[in-house]
Amino acid sequence: MALLLSIFCILCLVGPILSQDMPYEEFVAQIQACPKQCRCSPSFPRAVYCDNKSLKSIPKIPPYTWYLYLQNNLIEVLSADALRDAKQLRWLNLNQNRITSEGVEEEALKGMPYLAHLYMDDNLLSSVPSPLPTNLEHLRLSRNRISKIPAGIFNGLDQLNLLDLQGNKLMDDAVTEVSLKGLNNLVQINLAKNQLSSMPVGLPDTTTQLFLDGNNIDKIPADYFKSLPKVAFVRLNHNKLDSSGVPRDVFNVSSILDLQLSHNQLTELPLIHSGLEHLYLDHNKIKSVSGPNVCPVSLETMDDTEAENVPRLRYLRLDGNEIKPPIPRDVILCFRQLTSIVI
Repeated sequence: MALLLSIFCILCLVGPILSQDMPYEEFVAQIQACPKQCRCSPSFPRAVYCDNKSLKSIPKIPPYTWYLYLQNNLIEVLSADALRDAKQLRWLNLNQNRITSEGVEEEALKGMPYLAHLYMDDNLLSSVPSPLPTNLEHLRLSRNRISKIPAGIFNGLDQLNLLDLQGNKLMDDAVTEVSLKGLNNLVQINLAKNQLSSMPVGLPDTTTQLFLDGNNIDKIPADYFKSLPKVAFVRLNHNKLDSSGVPRDVFNVSSILDLQLSHNQLTELPLIHSGLEHLYLDHNKIKSVSGPNVCPVSLETMDDTEAENVPRLRYLRLDGNEIKPPIPRDVILCFRQLTSIVI
């Protein structure tokens, strides 16, 4: 019985190794090299857990580490020496530390050719760290003190598809075509809760999700979305937009599926495309809504038998305005696919 239990225990350890393509010798070396301040689980032999340990510095990380968790510590310096052997890192979580831009040593990130996910939310950075690994896919830097994006910092980052810079101190002169150059495959950019007063320029034409909530934006150029042919999700909640700063047909774009304009100062509904599915206009200053003014197609020519002629709007939010219920009948006739409307 004791022999069977021993064999079972060995299989329990070796199973995860085989699933992660780690030779047994490497597995033993990894476990032995685990920093004493951290945890290394046999179930995930390539992960090192150093989170929530009140660490003031990064311990020496073993060479076979793929996933490194250092969040919620007191780390002030991103040390090149501590990560010198960790060249196989794929995932690095440094959220909720005290790292400043001066504390990011130049060689610390440069020597990680496989790093795809870098999380540095809730630190003390004043600038986007540089240089960045060339295979990076997700870069999260929310809730820092970032006020500048160095020119050319994203050159060569052809894999980067998510950039999160919300909750920083970025102004219009920091988000430019020069500073964003190189983001050739970006899908999502989050610039919410910064200090922007105008729509950001220089966004790549691959942008699909654009989040700009909580800024000071008061106008949108008439042709702004012509340079963003793939944009599908636009969030502009909690800005300073009024109807005079929003050209009536600026959102009449076939690619946009979800449009959020809550908590602004709009007095009129903007013209939308028939392909829009979700529209948030709550907490504005809109007084009335009528079918002929908001319907993206002619009510007289709309034919139920031709699906492409029927607007696809499914969710409409109008509460917090000056509109009195009920919703006019011609609005309901226009948006026949509505499943939820809030007024």
